[in-house]
Amino acid sequence: MSKVSPKKHLGQHFLVDQNIAMKIVDQLTLPQGVQDVLEIGPGMGVLTKYLLQHQEYSTTVVDIDRESIAYLKKHFPQLQERIISADFLKTDLSKLFPGKFAVIGNFPYNISSQIFFKVLEHREVVPEVVCMIQKEVAERIAAPPGSKTYGILSVLLQAFYTIDYKFTVHEHVFHPPPKVKSGVISLVRNERESLPCDEKLFFSVVKSSFGTRRKTLRNCLKTFNLPPEVTAQPVFDKRAEQLSVQDFIELTQLVEQNK
Repeated sequence: MSKVSPKKHLGQHFLVDQNIAMKIVDQLTLPQGVQDVLEIGPGMGVLTKYLLQHQEYSTTVVDIDRESIAYLKKHFPQLQERIISADFLKTDLSKLFPGKFAVIGNFPYNISSQIFFKVLEHREVVPEVVCMIQKEVAERIAAPPGSKTYGILSVLLQAFYTIDYKFTVHEHVFHPPPKVKSGVISLVRNERESLPCDEKLFFSVVKSSFGTRRKTLRNCLKTFNLPPEVTAQPVFDKRAEQLSVQDFIELTQLVEQNK
């Protein structure tokens, strides 16, 4: 098998520029004591090749595409049992890694948000993520409060990770070329171990707050049936994109106290 054919239903766009592949792998810093690296959707191993040059890493790859798996087994025999044929979103990560591990990959655009939600669920064991995703999504995740692109994923990920937009990747370095540019970002776990509020409620408040971007929080959070004296507070005159992570924590505490 000389090449893997890209499959539209899997959102595959194979990176063909070696310099960019090397640059993406170079963004990994791996916190002290972490050796395990999980690559999601390696395709034909353009990142895998450079990961394996780091002998201090213990690299595992997971891909849903059986053709990719067969290609990787043939071209990267040194990986052996660490080539996992599975859907990352359905994989029990605790069975793959006993401790902490970093995540890297050229994420399929169509499931990048789901990958991030899975990372959030496992944030205690995922200290770092380096990924290439749609530029628009990358910018949104890294956007600060007050920005037009700041949204649900920005808040939820920034609650637990420091986000850094690294560089933009143009369409022509992929096969087939996607219709949009890509962005490489890194997520490094911050100091916040847990939220000082109900976490499920925090997620719910954030999602509801961004439900209708042009509306104030007073309108967006009507479903929580808060008493008028609470919604009379100045924070409810604001729109969701004006609130920082800390503001959302305080807003959730307020909702919690008045449920």
